[in-house]
Amino acid sequence: MRNRLILILLLTLVAIAVSSCHQPADGPVIEDRVPVSEQTVSVQELGRRLGLRASESKSTHITLKNSANTVMIFTVSGGQVYVNTKPITTVGTVERAGGQVYVSQSLVPRIRSAMQSPAAAAPPSTRPRRSSGTIVIDAGHGGKDPGARSVLGYYEKGVNLTVASKVARLLSQKGLRVKMTRTSDRFIELEERAAIANRLRADLFVSIHSDSFPKSSRRGYTIYIARSASQLSRQAARAIERSMSRTGLNSHGTQTAGYQVLTGTRGPAVLVELGYLTNRHEAALLRDPAFQNRLAKAVANGISDYFN
Repeated sequence: MRNRLILILLLTLVAIAVSSCHQPADGPVIEDRVPVSEQTVSVQELGRRLGLRASESKSTHITLKNSANTVMIFTVSGGQVYVNTKPITTVGTVERAGGQVYVSQSLVPRIRSAMQSPAAAAPPSTRPRRSSGTIVIDAGHGGKDPGARSVLGYYEKGVNLTVASKVARLLSQKGLRVKMTRTSDRFIELEERAAIANRLRADLFVSIHSDSFPKSSRRGYTIYIARSASQLSRQAARAIERSMSRTGLNSHGTQTAGYQVLTGTRGPAVLVELGYLTNRHEAALLRDPAFQNRLAKAVANGISDYFN
């Protein structure tokens, strides 16, 4: 009997030991495994390859966009891929790991083939109408508003008028219809400058200015458009910036601003800062007739390129 009790006790201890070997020490562990298959790609990487950005991420679908396309990838069983509201294929296998959603790489060429180029997506009205185009050239400041004072002692309003007048003359020689907001040293309210362009239903408004900055080392030209600028304004800014790059001045590119002549003009509008009056070298150039001719030619050629 004693031996039997010892045997039962030993068998019970063995059973407890075996059972404890199968119990995790700290509760259940869920492995978050990143897919290692070379045939998958994260939706984020898929968007990067296609020039798209994620605009919406839900448990059921992810939306990717650019200026011309909207791609919706439904990440549920049997989900479809839509490009610009049209179904193009099923999504296939979907894996989730590391906070990312992975899909088949084969979707990349299929989506790309269904996408529109930005140029194809642009409405026909975004093409300039050269034959009936009216351009308003605005010489910034004037009269009681002299603008910035250069380090050489002269004021911005004179440079603006001289270069603007040259731009208008060059455009007229190209057969374009040009109006100026002012042709002499007189003051015009900002609202009126925009109103002139609106009354004429201008196809392009270009305001000519010269810049200033607290540090005299700053130099170069800048193109400005409104923060909510139309596609046509952006096209005009790009054309003028390309042409201005041939003047030899540094470029600060195209920037956005809330200038009243830009926001108050209903049609395409661009403001050009020719250079810095607070920089001694550029102040000398902006007063030089030969360099004024170069600047005027660059602005006029940019405008002409935009209309053609």
